[in-house]
Amino acid sequence: MDKNLTDRSFWKSFWESRIGLIFNIQPNYIFGDVLAKLIHEKGAKTAIELGGFPGYYAIYLKKYEDMDTTLLDYFIHPGLVNELLAKNGLKENDIKIIEADLFTYQPPEQYDMVLSFGLIEHFSDTKYIIEKHLPFLKLGGTLFITLPNFKGVNGWVQRKFDLENYNKHYIESMDPALLAGYCGQLGLKEIESYYHGRFSVWLENKSTQTILAKALMKSIWVTGKVLTKLIPVESKLLSPYIVLKATK
Repeated sequence: MDKNLTDRSFWKSFWESRIGLIFNIQPNYIFGDVLAKLIHEKGAKTAIELGGFPGYYAIYLKKYEDMDTTLLDYFIHPGLVNELLAKNGLKENDIKIIEADLFTYQPPEQYDMVLSFGLIEHFSDTKYIIEKHLPFLKLGGTLFITLPNFKGVNGWVQRKFDLENYNKHYIESMDPALLAGYCGQLGLKEIESYYHGRFSVWLENKSTQTILAKALMKSIWVTGKVLTKLIPVESKLLSPYIVLKATK
């Protein structure tokens, strides 16, 4: 059985403490170009975002791709979702919302695309959490999963400045070959798993850091950006994300 590295109280505290949650999502939102290509290649019309509160991608896909989108999460704060919708020129009912436990919920329908962003790394049984995406996915549908890469520079930053947050992540899951292998074992096809983004670092608790820590973060960020502009590669050492795509 899977071990969840977080609980509902963690997520309630996490989201209620966040600053800057409500903003106008731009067309160049991260992963947007990859998603647009997939949607147009597959002709996808429906999508569900798992563990995605407050629903940035459900809203993004509704706003820019006019998809029929659904958000499912263990913790939902309806007021924040509605604020985000309004900020992006959408109405309260423009996306469907399901507050439920992914591990016990039985979906009454399936979708052309099943997406999660920064979800699977919070569980210690990686294959199991990937498998829990599949009941939502139509035959021929597209699975799209992203997670942070904490095995490079960004991971060092997390360990050094926010060990509590780092420990909420199952670092072993951050392996493109491992993820692709699990998808193969689950019978998925057209599997792609790769590092995404040339360089970035971040901290969830940046506002509480010392001036010295912020200065060091800034210097790391600038150095990494310059280096990857000179050598434009995506790699385990420098890339901030991992992307996993597959077809059912």
